[in-house]
Amino acid sequence: MAYKSSFGSRRVASLPRRLMPWLSLSAVVILADQLSKIAVRDSIALAARVHILPFFDLTLIYNRGAAFSFLNSESGWQRWFFTALGLIAALFIIFLLAKHGTQRLFAFGLALILGGALGNVIDRIAYGHVVDFLLFYYRDWFFPAFNLADSAITVGAVLLAFDELRRVRRS
Repeated sequence: MAYKSSFGSRRVASLPRRLMPWLSLSAVVILADQLSKIAVRDSIALAARVHILPFFDLTLIYNRGAAFSFLNSESGWQRWFFTALGLIAALFIIFLLAKHGTQRLFAFGLALILGGALGNVIDRIAYGHVVDFLLFYYRDWFFPAFNLADSAITVGAVLLAFDELRRVRRS
């Protein structure tokens, strides 16, 4: 007696094909994130600022914590906590993509979040911190520095919220 998946045999066979566009998008996010971080690390000294626009600088900052440098000054436990959290989130997102990969906007948002989460996980594993370099400001006000992975996560979250609002509106 052959084992039959709860997805159904036809759905399981098409699962890699359904996941491929979304995992490819995540891979592009990871690649762009990692290449941009390498370029900044190789060209800017730590904490130096390169003026680009009247409201935007490139700077090299190492963040051992989470968003907005939350827990940045802790003893180091946060590296592994946020690494584990990112990997668990990635597995859950892959599960959601496998289940809802045909919902384009939802899956697009999830793929961006997946790529961003894994981009930052790579930093934590490889360096013990996340490389941030995009700095927006206005006069004496500064938004905390961030990176392309953070941007992908944010755009993905906005797309998920927009998709949910559309879904609620339809029902």
